[in-house]
Amino acid sequence: MKILLPLDGSEHALEAVRYALRLVREGLRARFVLANVQEPTYLYEMVLAPDAEVLERVSGAAGSHALEAGEALLKAAGIEYEREIASGDPAHTLVDIVERYGCDAVIMGARGMGRLRRALHGSVSHEMLHAAPVPVTIVRLPAEAPAAESESESSS
Repeated sequence: MKILLPLDGSEHALEAVRYALRLVREGLRARFVLANVQEPTYLYEMVLAPDAEVLERVSGAAGSHALEAGEALLKAAGIEYEREIASGDPAHTLVDIVERYGCDAVIMGARGMGRLRRALHGSVSHEMLHAAPVPVTIVRLPAEAPAAESESESSS
């Protein structure tokens, strides 16, 4: 079984990697594809950057940074993986990655967005549930982590 693990550098995404590793420890035979999708470059970024190569390097570096912690967890567990850094609309690009790599499932972190924010902006995990051609598992942080996050958000 090949499983896509989308990573954005957040603790939510790392929790999905930890969950996938628990499944492997419990006997699931799986291979993984770590993926990060960078938002497309906007016009003002193209105007400010000296050239397109600079934008590509910055985007690639940001994508690599987002994958680092997940890669470290898989390496520590002795699990091989493939990696992909792409650019575009996150959900649509992740569906393309699922198809291109022949993934059988997606395990991804949930973002703790409120109802209003989710209604206005949507969420990648919500879009993936509806658009992915394979099963999608959404992994939440343990109960104590969102409370601490809410406190830090309300003090901002």
